[in-house]
Amino acid sequence: MADTTSGPTRSDLPGEEGQGDPRTTSASNATNGAPEPSAINANRVIGPQATETGWRRTFSSLKYREYRFLWLGMLLLMTAMQMQMVVRSYLTYEITSSPFLLGLVNAGFAIPMLSLSLFGGAIADRVERKRIIQIGQSVAVVLSLIIAVSIATDTVTWMHLLGVSMAQGALFSFLMPARQAMIPQLVGKENLTNAMSLDAAAMSGTTLIAPAIGGGLYNVIGPDGVYYLIAGCGVLAIVFTSAVNAPPRDRSQARKAMLSDIKSGLIYVAHSRMLVVLLALGLVTTLLAMPFRFIMPVFVVDVYNKGPESMGLLVTITGVGALVGSLWIASIGKWHRGLLILGSGLLSGIALMLVASIPIYFAAAGIMILLGLGDSVRQTLNQAMVMEETDDEFRGRVMSIFMMIFGLMPLGVLPAGALAEWMGGQFAIGVMAGLLILVTTVLLITQKQLRNHQ
Repeated sequence: MADTTSGPTRSDLPGEEGQGDPRTTSASNATNGAPEPSAINANRVIGPQATETGWRRTFSSLKYREYRFLWLGMLLLMTAMQMQMVVRSYLTYEITSSPFLLGLVNAGFAIPMLSLSLFGGAIADRVERKRIIQIGQSVAVVLSLIIAVSIATDTVTWMHLLGVSMAQGALFSFLMPARQAMIPQLVGKENLTNAMSLDAAAMSGTTLIAPAIGGGLYNVIGPDGVYYLIAGCGVLAIVFTSAVNAPPRDRSQARKAMLSDIKSGLIYVAHSRMLVVLLALGLVTTLLAMPFRFIMPVFVVDVYNKGPESMGLLVTITGVGALVGSLWIASIGKWHRGLLILGSGLLSGIALMLVASIPIYFAAAGIMILLGLGDSVRQTLNQAMVMEETDDEFRGRVMSIFMMIFGLMPLGVLPAGALAEWMGGQFAIGVMAGLLILVTTVLLITQKQLRNHQ
């Protein structure tokens, strides 16, 4: 295990707006009142959030200028992604009428993560992380424009959608480890759960609004118009991220070969029992809980006999539950997180079982709140706890392993899509729900260390 005191020291970090030595700023604070924080040591807490409790703590990480701009950029990027998920899924099913091809196109995003994430993580621990983020966001804009033009010229096919889905998965293999590894640099370990919760809240907020916008505009300006809007959101994300001034990182260690860096990251994880358990939990629950979101058009079209607006509404309602869960986690701090992460897995399983059992659209709309709540709490806590257990010099590589979870998602999406095509969507999701409940129950009984984790 690496030295847990590694990382930038207080004297290494810039003051607010780059105003020089933070020790001078600190002295000024004593007489003039503390300005908004900018960046802190990875292992210390500076600022009022150290003493805030309850709902007053909920938005404390946004007081850090650099994190605030990073968060705004992510908000726009997630808005684009959520709109795209609805439009791409519905367009694919409209073109093919095949649940299997629908699952394949959506799984295409995750497939490159399986082969490229480890390299993305190693690069995130070598190269300036902001540069990686900006390149990734720029490529995402170009890919969205490609699909928009192909739709406008009536040349789009499901293979175009699959190809761009795979390309986006490849770029996110580099963008996301860099972005997530940067967050502790900006807010510190003590504020990490709060920052990750606010990230999740932003994602949930976009889930609440963006799918409804995407689904509603599908029949108004057409799928090509929605893709142009998606590209515009990506451009704004680039603008906000450009304002982030990340604190310098320690560059004193000798440069190793890329494969050697990857190997050292894997060894680091293997020597931490808690990291292994958390990553395994994230993998299993993702494989069993996430496929429903990707084959949702099967339920909307074949079970509920509804259109794209109804699908957008279901995803939006899911976002309500996810937003509530994220804000709650942001407010409670470190409180029985082990039990919460396991309990949220059970809640997701129960919600999916209800969806599979009740073929009524309005019932599903209510159940989506429970599904969003369970998924949000589980994913937020999983990521925050993984980051807390990891030293800064390994965060990019550990987050790349975390991202590989999504690269393995086809192991859940493709069988679910195939099973839905052969036996129906309700049967497929019922099987996934039963397995999720079983696995989470076993972990709750057997993993005492995780169960007692605060």
